[in-house]
Amino acid sequence: MITPLLKGLWVTFRHFISKPITVQYPKARVGSFDRYRGLHAIRRNPDGSIRCVACGLCEAVCPALAIKIEIGEHEGRRYPITYMLDGYRCIYCGLCEDVCPVNAIYLTKEYENVRYTKEELMLDKNTLLKRGEMVK
Repeated sequence: MITPLLKGLWVTFRHFISKPITVQYPKARVGSFDRYRGLHAIRRNPDGSIRCVACGLCEAVCPALAIKIEIGEHEGRRYPITYMLDGYRCIYCGLCEDVCPVNAIYLTKEYENVRYTKEELMLDKNTLLKRGEMVK
């Protein structure tokens, strides 16, 4: 009858004398796991053009309906006129990255995406391309 009490006290004592694992966040950062899916980005081709071929698969597969694409065509090549990603609705599942046939969209390891308003989380094509250039 007293053994469970002593076991509980032993666990409490063991954690009481152990070293804390607190990280001072802004100064010291904790890395993400290998399979972590963070913020979205769009890649460019080596010639500087957008890699996206506007197939619409990412828009079709998105369970949160967070991606909207307006498709254009120039000299037989399709391209996205507008590419809007609603970061507020996105659930970061990674299906858009998996389904992309040309690996244009990918999820980075970045996890800091704090904004003051929902409108700031509406990411357009230019924002995603800039993020793709910053994070390689």
